[in-house]
Amino acid sequence: MPAAPPKPKVEVARLPGDEGDVLALMGRLTVARAATLEADLVQAMAGDAGPVTLDLAGVERMDTVGAWIIHKTLRDNPGTRLANASEQASRLLAEVSAADRLCAVRPELDPFWQRELTKLGLYLVQFAQTVLAGLGFIGGTIAGAWRAATSRRGVRWNAVLVQVEQTGVNALGIIGLMSFLIGIVLAQQGAVQLRQFGAEVFVVNLVGRATFRELGILLTAIMVAGRSASAFAAQIGSMKLAEEVDAMRTIGLDPVQVLVLPRVIGLIVVMPFLAFYASVLSVVGGGLYCWLALDIPPAAFVERLREVVPLSDFWIGQSKAPVFGAIIAIIGCFQGFQVSGNAESVGLRTTLAVVQAIFLVIVLDAVFAVFYSALGFN
Repeated sequence: MPAAPPKPKVEVARLPGDEGDVLALMGRLTVARAATLEADLVQAMAGDAGPVTLDLAGVERMDTVGAWIIHKTLRDNPGTRLANASEQASRLLAEVSAADRLCAVRPELDPFWQRELTKLGLYLVQFAQTVLAGLGFIGGTIAGAWRAATSRRGVRWNAVLVQVEQTGVNALGIIGLMSFLIGIVLAQQGAVQLRQFGAEVFVVNLVGRATFRELGILLTAIMVAGRSASAFAAQIGSMKLAEEVDAMRTIGLDPVQVLVLPRVIGLIVVMPFLAFYASVLSVVGGGLYCWLALDIPPAAFVERLREVVPLSDFWIGQSKAPVFGAIIAIIGCFQGFQVSGNAESVGLRTTLAVVQAIFLVIVLDAVFAVFYSALGFN
């Protein structure tokens, strides 16, 4: 059996003259002996008022913990000197000394109002940068559309048809179900309120005008924004991380013409049809509720609908659809091109695409409402 390493110990020897005491450290100054070594040093230096020298000539081995104990002894006892330290021991002591600095466990925070103003300033700067970058992207999209229209290659219509299928045809189920249920809810809530005045028949007015003018296109745009804007951002963002966008530029393809234009044109084309489809199913849901709950037969419902819903409501709703489609597609593609770094950025940009698209759709819907009201289409 190998002999156990000698226990580190401290021997005190009085030097002749006024040079003070020498503490001779011997053995292994490692983490296994740290508690004993520190206790011995504290005991040996207790009551010593004169200068002390730590002699490391007898030290066989020293690790970082042993070096920290020696450094702490030198730091807490001014005037203490070190002697006969090996090259390895000197290097460890220098590293420990360099790392010995105060750190704040909980750093001092700025005042609350200052932190909030800083956040607000950063948000405004980021908002301004996003707006400028977005306007630049819109300009680049318009320029790309002009180049595609004037070049021999033209628009990639096969890609446009693919986007029409993915964003329009594949969304018919969820948009139809949502619109049908919205029509039922709208009719039910309207009937509850109008029943107080004995005017349940005006539920037809509420369902027809609200659906064709506002809710049909607005809810469709919100659904498409959540479904397609996120998909555009994720698809283009993944391509950007895989350096496929750079590869397109290398072989002479314009990413705007290849990736952005088909999506923008596809949504512009398909949004009016989706809005009309959603409006019709919403009216069907409202008519079904009126038939079952209010005893208004379908023929009377349709006749009343033709009387109270002007054709202008239909055209107002349809005029919003291409604008909403273009905005949703551009925002989704823009956020996709902003992806950088790692896959986490894809998730962040996908979320931003959905939030910004829905926000701008609602803002533009309010602008359209004020605009058409000012023109006298009430």
